[in-house]
Amino acid sequence: MKNVKVKKLEEGAKLPSYGSAFSAGADLYACIPEDLPIQAGETVFVRTGIAVELPEGTVGLVFARSGLASKRDLAPANKVGVIDCDYRGEILVALHNHGKETQTVKCGERIAQLLIAPYYTANFLEADELSDTARGAGGFGSTGTK
Repeated sequence: MKNVKVKKLEEGAKLPSYGSAFSAGADLYACIPEDLPIQAGETVFVRTGIAVELPEGTVGLVFARSGLASKRDLAPANKVGVIDCDYRGEILVALHNHGKETQTVKCGERIAQLLIAPYYTANFLEADELSDTARGAGGFGSTGTK
């Protein structure tokens, strides 16, 4: 387990927390002054009241919470949010209501999950040829059985 510094920007903000011993993502919590209705088809930025100092060479990935997405139609608008390791601002979650009814987010409610992962920076080189593979240039659905 690695230490990650978290700064509370608002009174009442909650640190990310894991739901179980083997959870990959830590829950992020809404830090809002009052209930926040999200109309059908609307996207709203939900404050978490925290900022993080991710270790160099890592990225914070903000994913939907499966229960919130499947039961209440609320999921990040950008599908996966990316927090670069040099970002020190507040984590905001752009929640989109994919459903047909207004949904209300409450202060302290779990709104997304944060997964911290390593990455590497590529040196992109122009090439005239790429190596051959069994898949080749097969696109969407090309690896399914025939």
